[in-house]
Parts: sequence; structure tokens; C-alpha cells
Amino acid sequence: MSEKPRVVGIIQARMTSTRFPGKVLAEVAGHPVLWHVVHRARQVGFLDAVIVATTREASDDPLADFCEKEGIPCFRGSEDDVLDRYFQVAKEIGARVIVRITADCPLIDPGGIDRVIEVFLEGCYDYVCNTLPPTFPDGLDIEVFTFEALERAWREAQLQSEREHVTPYIREHPELFQIGNVTCGENLAGLRWTVDEPGDLEFVRRVYDQLGPEPSFGMQEILNLLRQHPELKQINAGIERNEGYQKSLREDQIVR
Repeated sequence: MSEKPRVVGIIQARMTSTRFPGKVLAEVAGHPVLWHVVHRARQVGFLDAVIVATTREASDDPLADFCEKEGIPCFRGSEDDVLDRYFQVAKEIGARVIVRITADCPLIDPGGIDRVIEVFLEGCYDYVCNTLPPTFPDGLDIEVFTFEALERAWREAQLQSEREHVTPYIREHPELFQIGNVTCGENLAGLRWTVDEPGDLEFVRRVYDQLGPEPSFGMQEILNLLRQHPELKQINAGIERNEGYQKSLREDQIVR
């Protein structure tokens, strides 16, 4: 039996978000948003390691300082070429399978991450996600890909949207990569559980207020809460999904 490849969760994070600067260190239930993301990722059974990948910019010194204080491995790389940042950290730590996680998703579901990784490991895939098309709540997005696919994208991707968002080159070239997708039992894509705007942060705080301060609850518990308190969904309703990526596409003069 072949040896299991090293599976690493890489959490991309920076302080200078265009829409909500400093959001990754905003407080939720007594801890920064990033703390919740890291601790949820550490509950994923298939992950061998979790590392934060931030930038070399001085604006991200507080983020790196937080990781050092908390004993969280942290890599610093390019600010705008996030694809290069992923490639360099993956190469440095010997990751063979990369799980891309973003630092603005403090409700990310460890069980859902395990499910996507399991599908990836059981198939002959270069890339597996749960967003083609999205059927899970925004904020539970997961992508899993091989180091070889990452390296090819790093060598060949040219557009800003391909460099800034890591995986578009892979997703847009199914003739080059074996791509898989995991779907939810029901279409929950209209739910918004990420943090891109102040209203998103308020929603997440209310969820933690109701379900407890520790990152021990998952997607089903949140769904149950929303069934009991549907008014919570109105706190951050009406915000476009993947607004940052759509902005990059417009700058590349690509219309989808």
C-alpha cells in the first residue's frame, strides 16, 4: 500500500482587506476570527499540519505576532501573488496535498473539510472542491489539490485573478486537471457565514453567542439555530458571494 501523502491546511490571511480591514483579528467569543479558523482546522482528521500564510508587509506584523504568541506556524510571502505564497509555503514544508482555507471563515466545518479531503484521496483527482457549483453556505468553501497542480498553476497562470485567488487557473482548465466536486444534500448556497463586511461579523458573533464560545459546533448545529431563529439570516443578507474574485475578474476584463 502506498504511503499516505502529507496533507496540509494552508490558511491565507492578511490585515489589509479592501472591504473590512483587520477582520481576521476581530474578536469573536473572546478570540480573534483567525483563532477560530485555526482551531476548527486542527479538528480535521485528515490534516497532518495547519499553517497560516500571510504577507511580508509591515501591516501584517500583528498577525504574525499573534501566530507566534499562540504557537501557530506562520509563513510570510507575497501580498498580491497569493498563488506564489501558496506555492512557496507548500514547497518549504513538503506538502503533497494542499487544503486551501481562508482566514475569514470562523464557522468553517471540520466535518465538511474531512469529507472533501476524503473524496480527493479516494479518487484520482488533481483538484476537488465544494463550489462547482456552490451548494454549501458561503464560508464553508473548501479546495483540495495536489502540489503538482499547484506548481503547474504557479508556472503557467498569467492573469491577476489567477495569481490573486490561487486556484482559478486549475478550475478553468479541466482539460489539464482531473476535477471533482462535493455537493450538499440541499442547496444552502444562499446562506452567508463568512466575514467580509461588518454585518457578517455581527452574524458570526450572534451564532457564537447562541452556540457557545468554543469552536465545537458544526454546520448542522448552525442550521438548527437558524431554523429556530430565522431572523439571524437578515443580519448580513444581500451581500454578493465571492465579491473579491468578481472584482479581480472585472479588472482582468473577464465577464462571467
